[in-house]
Amino acid sequence: MFSKKTMVAAGAIILIVLNGVVFSFNYIRKTSFTSAAAETALFFVSPVQGAVSSGIEFSREVWTHYFYLVDAAQENEELRRKLARARQKIHECNETSKENRRLKELVRFNSESDLSMQAARVVARDSSPWYRSLIIDKGRAHGVENGSPVVVPDGVVGRVTELSSGHAKVVLIIDRNSAVDAMVQRTRARGVVLGLSSGDRCRFDFALRKQDVRVEDIIITSGLDGIYPKGLRVGRVSKVIRRNSGVFQEVEIIPYADFHKLEEVLVVLNPPNIDDVLN
Repeated sequence: MFSKKTMVAAGAIILIVLNGVVFSFNYIRKTSFTSAAAETALFFVSPVQGAVSSGIEFSREVWTHYFYLVDAAQENEELRRKLARARQKIHECNETSKENRRLKELVRFNSESDLSMQAARVVARDSSPWYRSLIIDKGRAHGVENGSPVVVPDGVVGRVTELSSGHAKVVLIIDRNSAVDAMVQRTRARGVVLGLSSGDRCRFDFALRKQDVRVEDIIITSGLDGIYPKGLRVGRVSKVIRRNSGVFQEVEIIPYADFHKLEEVLVVLNPPNIDDVLN
């Protein structure tokens, strides 16, 4: 009824189908229920496990960076302390350098003068606006006497009015209770330098109206008051008013000493005696 070729083709198809069924059966038989369950659990757990792993890795990196930042912060703090110490050292060196320059100037001035002088450091200033004075760290034990003149290379500072064994009070020439017998260096016109009640200027009083006094003239000590040695610079004339009437002219001077920057001064230990000056 069927041809031989048809029978052979049908047999081949049947063999192929049987072979596939046997292969599938063997695969199903070898794959256990536990393996299938594991594969199912793995399917659901894998995303969660991946997220957890990512979280752990992120936390580890954050923790590592935290310790790195802590170390960096500590290192920065140490560097800041070292920088602050270095800046303080530079500041101290600058101050020492400036002090050395000032002291060298004092030493030079002292060596060029015939006067015997004692260097002193300013340790305090009068806070009152009505009195202009300061305290120095040299006193009776260092040869300082009441009335001793106090100077700097720039000019006259003042005189000692009170003293103890180790300290002295110096009234500045800009104090209203101060008076310095002085003269114009150019013309030798005489007058008295008096402190003003305010500011850092002085008056040159009792200069006769007929005498030649000009702006920028240098005022020096006359030595006739028995306190200040002759020839010390006091200040320069800043204003002259010569009225049509009156005996004296009005003269204002600016002291050479910078009283706001005084840190070291020189105390004259052998001021001239008035009898020596007159003779």
